[in-house]
This record gives sequence, C-alpha cells and structure tokens, in this order.
Amino acid sequence: MTTFDNQDSASPTILVLHTGGTIGMSQSSDGHRTMTGFGQLLLQSLHNSNTAGMPAFDIIELDALIDSANLQPANWVDIANTLLARWDDYAGFVILHGTDTMAWTASALSFMLKGTDKPVILTGSQIPLIEPRSDALDNVRTAIMLAGEPSLHEVCIYFDRLLMRGNRSRKLRSNTFNAFDSPNCPYLADVGIRVKLYTERWLPASAQDFNVPSFEPEAVAVLPIYPGISAELAAAVLHSPARRGLILESYGVGNIADANAELMAVLADAVKRGIVVVNTSQCPTGAVEQGTYATGAALDRIGVVPVADMTPEATFAKLHFLLGTHDSADEIRALLRQSLCGEMS
Repeated sequence: MTTFDNQDSASPTILVLHTGGTIGMSQSSDGHRTMTGFGQLLLQSLHNSNTAGMPAFDIIELDALIDSANLQPANWVDIANTLLARWDDYAGFVILHGTDTMAWTASALSFMLKGTDKPVILTGSQIPLIEPRSDALDNVRTAIMLAGEPSLHEVCIYFDRLLMRGNRSRKLRSNTFNAFDSPNCPYLADVGIRVKLYTERWLPASAQDFNVPSFEPEAVAVLPIYPGISAELAAAVLHSPARRGLILESYGVGNIADANAELMAVLADAVKRGIVVVNTSQCPTGAVEQGTYATGAALDRIGVVPVADMTPEATFAKLHFLLGTHDSADEIRALLRQSLCGEMS
C-alpha cells in the first residue's frame, strides 16, 4: 500500500483509495495502461484546482493496481479489508475504480458493509486524468465533497453529476461522460450548478453488520437466454463441482423457452441438487414477474428464484455474498427475495 502525504491536510476526514482503472492510466503502444505515480499526480492536480469547500483528504494506492476488466471476487475482499483497516480513522471513503466493473464492486461492497455508518463512494473517469478534456477531477472533487455528508449511510457511485445507490447502478454507456445510470432507482443527488441532495431517498441508519467472506470464483455462473439455447450448454455451465449458483438472464419479465423440455429438465435437476438458480431480466428497466406468462410460471414450478428489479450486477454480487456467508440453499433463496441494503424495490 502506497500513501501519498497530503501536507495541506492537518486533520484529513476522507480517505481516497486508488484501485486502478482508466482514471490513472496513460497511453502506451498497447493502448491505455496503469501508470506509476498517479497518486502524487492526483494530489497535485487537486491542490492546483479549486478545492474550496472540500473536506481534507488522504490518498492511498493499492500495491497491485487493477484494470477493472481483470477484476476478481477476491479483489472485493482486498478493497473491503483496506477500508475496514482504516474505518475508525475517517468519516468517509472514496474509491477510484475502473468503470467496466465498478457496479459489480459497488454492489459487493454494499453487502459486505451492510449498515455502514459512513459514505463509501466509488468514482472514476472515462478519460484518464493526464489527458485533455478528462472528466477525472470533477468526478473526484465532487465525490470527496459528497463523502463528507454525515447522514449518507450507504455505498454509492458518483459519476458525471449523479450520485446513485451503488447496488442499483449500471454502466450503460461507453462513449459518453454519463456512463452510469440507475434505471430502477431514483438518483440520490444531482450536482449541477446547484447541489440537490435527495436525502429522503437515502437509506436510513441501521445496525452495522459487516461481513467479508471468502469468495469461490467459480461458485456463480451466468447463463443468458437466447433463441435456440441448448440443454447441453446449460448442463456444461452447471457441470463444475464448485458451482453453487446460476443466474439466468431471461427475456422481459422473466420468460424462458419452457417448450424446451430438455433445458427445463437441466434447470430442475440443478435446483434439486441444491444449486440456487436465480432469474433476472435482460431488460435494463422493469422487474422479473415469473407468473405473468406461462413461460415464466414454469420457472416458479421448478424452484427458480425471481429477483424483482435487481440489476444483474447486484444479483451476481448478492448471490456470491450469500453463498459465502450461508450454507443452506433454502435460506439463501429466502434472502434473495428480500432487500438487504436497498438493492431491490
């Protein structure tokens, strides 16, 4: 862990943790790569800009920075433990993270840090800090300011003006600054010329229930449903002895090709073997309602769990978390239907 000494912060209240991502990259012959010395560059850039009204902050950097496309569940553990080791020293936390898997990390942290009494805000940029027209400084400055809000008790993503609940956020755009959105949940703040804090939407304070489990990387698999999907493919996905959970990405409100008897038999057998099979929608807005059509009701009959309007990222993180903290498949199925930290309506 590298610490960048902020000489101008006599009593820092916010910790900025740099984990990697576009924000700290530079151009190479192979494309953008993680650069060395980013933490010091960020510190200098922030001090050279207008920091009026910003809380005092420190910056630390992981020793092994992550291109977020290479993210593994084990990295969630490293990030959570890094925060917890410094939890009592700061009033809020900002995590600089690559955009590709930011929603997965935000979702995972929301379950591991359930009942947080401090803001944890992930941000990053679409253009590296060192390049012209970068969105990095605006995102970082505002994230630090929002991390100083003492009544914000949740894990969030801040990006391009918008503060969103982390486990309701998704990266929906790759070619604009407003990369993230929260399709099924209202924004928590809108930071334009005026700062609008929608405090009535923020999670209320709750009992602290921190739990950082070990994650088995092969425990959860994702199976997108598409025209012509075969039972053999589903069986191959379920074949790993480490597999304990399967997420179906189904059509619309949770529909699947129920006329494919072989596919339905493979899924039913998986449920009988104790694998937790979950149904989420391919649609970015709306919710899974398995009983609306016969093609969805067929999943109800074999014990597939619908997860309402949870995002695919939150579903993946929640299932991983529950498999790491519970042994009973029935208990996991019950908890998947409940909102633990604002992840579903």
